[in-house]
Amino acid sequence: MNLHKKKEKLPIPLTSTTATSMQQTKETCTNLNCFFCLMKEPKSSIRREGLANCFKEMPLTNDHEHVLVLSGLWNIAMTQPDDPEFPSLGIFNCMASLIHRGLIDRDWLLRDQNLYIPYYAAHVIGSYTMNKVEFAEKAVDSGVIPPLMELFRGKMSWVEQRVAVRALGHLASYESTFESVAKYEEELVNLAMDLASNCLEVVYVNYVGVKDKSKRLNYHCDLLTRGVGGMEMENRKAEEWASQIQCWSLYLLNCFAIKERSINLMCEKEFLKDLCGMWGGLVNHSSAAGVGLIRLLCYTEIGRKRISESPEVIEKLCNLSRSSDDWQYMGIDCLRLLLNDADTRNKVIHTATLCLVDLIEIRTLGGKTNVGEAIAKALLTDFRQTKSKIVDSKVERALEEIWDMKVERRRKEKRLSSENVEEKRVLVSLIKQQGNHSFSVGEIEEALLKYTEGLELCPMRLRKDRIVLYSNRAQCHLLLNDPDSAISDTTRALSLSTPVNSHSKSLWRRSQAYDMKGLAKESLMDCLMFVNRFIGSETTKHVKIPYYAARMITKQMEISWLFAIAQSKTASDHMDKAKQADGDNEASSNEDSNFEMLRMMTKNKAFATGLSTIVEEPLIRKGGSGRGKLERSKERKNAALAVSQ
Repeated sequence: MNLHKKKEKLPIPLTSTTATSMQQTKETCTNLNCFFCLMKEPKSSIRREGLANCFKEMPLTNDHEHVLVLSGLWNIAMTQPDDPEFPSLGIFNCMASLIHRGLIDRDWLLRDQNLYIPYYAAHVIGSYTMNKVEFAEKAVDSGVIPPLMELFRGKMSWVEQRVAVRALGHLASYESTFESVAKYEEELVNLAMDLASNCLEVVYVNYVGVKDKSKRLNYHCDLLTRGVGGMEMENRKAEEWASQIQCWSLYLLNCFAIKERSINLMCEKEFLKDLCGMWGGLVNHSSAAGVGLIRLLCYTEIGRKRISESPEVIEKLCNLSRSSDDWQYMGIDCLRLLLNDADTRNKVIHTATLCLVDLIEIRTLGGKTNVGEAIAKALLTDFRQTKSKIVDSKVERALEEIWDMKVERRRKEKRLSSENVEEKRVLVSLIKQQGNHSFSVGEIEEALLKYTEGLELCPMRLRKDRIVLYSNRAQCHLLLNDPDSAISDTTRALSLSTPVNSHSKSLWRRSQAYDMKGLAKESLMDCLMFVNRFIGSETTKHVKIPYYAARMITKQMEISWLFAIAQSKTASDHMDKAKQADGDNEASSNEDSNFEMLRMMTKNKAFATGLSTIVEEPLIRKGGSGRGKLERSKERKNAALAVSQ
């Protein structure tokens, strides 16, 4: 099929829209099945019949403008994913056949600009199936799963894996199409686990870490930045896409976990530890990433058992629970589920208690009310019976404190009159001033004792006074080089604040404490929240972010960079990397030879033009609080550096 017999060859547009493509089509086009001419056909019956024939013929014919049609279809699918016209005319059969042809016919794939076709075809499938179950059913009936699986297996490159796992995730999310995907269950789950764990290293080694631009795949550069961006833009987009690969792989695993399928596979020890480091990324702010899957696993008996046996996972959940991350409530949920299970309670209570004791006064979090009460209830289950079995004195004191605050002090303070409360408030204020004076003259330990005395006397209902006392005592702990106590006190202050995690000084102090412990991500989140609060409290137009906050953000972003681990591994293993490169050149495996083949062929001038950058839909379409602050972290850093002295 020659779509435009008398029309000159067009480069792939930087911004592909159907309207632009139609304007570029010459009036002299005589092909009855020309896609762009058919799109202008005013008579619906003729238009639909022509488009149906176009979709049938396209995989069977050779034409250098197939990619132009595919880019137009992609744009339509992204902007009008719920329009039933193309799905009803056979677009899924067409896309599946094009992917299949690209995988089995290398001569065709490497002709003209056909190398782009599998990527666009998989993306079109994913776009049309992300909202409508009837489209997903039609796609499955059209045979899209086998070619998508081939791309998912890595038969081309990570770029095609990204859109393949996206499409498979959509198909697995519907009840009526899940089983069709589940026919590949064991392989698919293993592939998704491997991709989630290793995709960052793959993207870094094969793209971001390649400093010589001439050695990067040209068509990858075009897809990432439309062919007009420099290496900085390419690296930024590659970072976003790598994060999307990871999050879409986890989304696919979630589809199985929520049905309690392949739980044993997902609870593999090393993968559970990997999950703790999967953080959602820079643009996937609606994805709970690793902790989202961990929470699903905690709803299963096998999952709770395996997670409770991993000290590293429990520690990460504790750190998340005492953070300003949007998914803090998920960390708390996981720990509560483990505590409420008699078979896992004793394995986690020692670690969880020292963390959760700081959170028992949270009122609302993650859309849930009485969160602190639920935490206290989970910790105090069978308290009197199990107290004698606890050998850790710190844990015993923490449980005693919870009992005192939630039972004893509450009972006593119910009898306090308003006058009594006011008298205590005045006395506490005096003690706080004494502590402030001791702090100002450098008597840090004396100040700490005064703040502690004030906390013991302060009625629990005086939440604002207690916030200040906890935060001030945390500052003393910082100066005394005790970051653990500082984290505990700042977390208590932030749990008392309304809304939760909104007390600026405590955010900054906890950020410092996490920095002292080498917990970069937790420190970064607190510092970003601190900057947000700082900006929100300023009334002037020219906000000047403190230099110390800008410096902290810069430091922690460098440490917690998405590719930091891959970069470190590559740097420390330079010799192995060279050997692996030799192996690639020798085409020691199908995947290696495919990648090397693509690298060599895309040096051709035929791949010099650019394609449109993808704007993804949210990873999780229902629910989720969002991760705006994480998405804006780079912008915050740049803004902070720009306005600071």
